[in-house]
Amino acid sequence: MKYPDFFNNVETIKIYDGLAEFLGSFENGIIELTFLDIVKATGHGCVTVAGAYLATLQALKKLYNNEISERGKIKVELPQNREEATQGVIASVITHITGATSDYGFKGLNGKYSRTGLLFFGKDIQSFARFTRLDTGKSIDVFYFPGKLVSPGNVLNKMLSTPENTDTFKNHQSQWLEIVKTILENPEKVIETKEV
Repeated sequence: MKYPDFFNNVETIKIYDGLAEFLGSFENGIIELTFLDIVKATGHGCVTVAGAYLATLQALKKLYNNEISERGKIKVELPQNREEATQGVIASVITHITGATSDYGFKGLNGKYSRTGLLFFGKDIQSFARFTRLDTGKSIDVFYFPGKLVSPGNVLNKMLSTPENTDTFKNHQSQWLEIVKTILENPEKVIETKEV
């Protein structure tokens, strides 16, 4: 399986999952997720996937003061409805990392480890996403500004209007990957956080 080398250079997310520990899936319930894991889960790497990954990474750092966060113990709120724009893609990335789902996730075992009722769409927030710890109530708003560094729309439009498997298309594709790389290499320039 070949993929861009820069996927390997993105900071990983380490998270504790009580269900994983209970079922013996991972030693001590510790899971380490990579950007490549998320690209595999979504099927592609793009500006939205990169932003959702970085937003979640930074939110968890702020919520847990750089200690290991706990999967299934984080509520997530998103500003748009599930079917609007790229909200579904963003939600899938965040769900993969935090475990939070709306009504379709794991229901739990004897009242423990439930993942449902933790993801909410169409909320009255101005941020990219809001993350809240269930145990402390601490909330972090995350803002994502890719436009500070890149203009992905132009390149994507060129790709859509160019026949695939041509040198021109491959050139546009390389430009696209460079845009994603630029975002992933500069989280401090595209991601902002604020405690609510």
